[in-house]
Amino acid sequence: MYANDVFAIIIVAVGLAVQAEFAVAQNDTEPIILEGKCLVVCDSNPTSDSKGSSSALGMSLRTANSKVAFSAVRSNNHEPSDMSNKTRIIHFDQVLVNVGNSFTLESVFLSPRKGIYSFNFHVIKVYQSQTIQVNLMLNGKPVISAFAGDRDVTREAATNGVLLFLDKKDKVYLKLEQGNLQGGWQYSTFSGFLLFPL
Repeated sequence: MYANDVFAIIIVAVGLAVQAEFAVAQNDTEPIILEGKCLVVCDSNPTSDSKGSSSALGMSLRTANSKVAFSAVRSNNHEPSDMSNKTRIIHFDQVLVNVGNSFTLESVFLSPRKGIYSFNFHVIKVYQSQTIQVNLMLNGKPVISAFAGDRDVTREAATNGVLLFLDKKDKVYLKLEQGNLQGGWQYSTFSGFLLFPL
């Protein structure tokens, strides 16, 4: 009889411990993310934004268009002296990847949504006697630059990369500040992707 009482007390104690652990876990969990045609985020502490995207159940919906990536290359030389494009935006004539269709024919990335984006570029200079400078531009302002200016090297790379916080409709592109580009054999590239939406 004594052994049965001890066993019953142990079962009750274990049950209470499991119930208490479940209650703590239920209140302290991170949001659970399920992916499919839409993204459902369950939050134990919901707050409603100005657009009312969260419900009283702590569920918010995000559209499935969170996949954004592009990669483009050049296949010909770019001579600033006879450029018709006075903005000096570097044109990439072969688009290898354009998931989300956010890289335009004008070689400008147009942000489809707010988020953190990764960008990198690799631009080749042609001649030994010149220096190139390439700027990555955000809404008309330079964010980062890259230089290649070794006079003893026929082809040299100006390369750089950055993570940027972008709002919807922000514009990112490359601008040639100085020099000539070699794009033959797909040497010069510009790529980017959405790291995560906000």
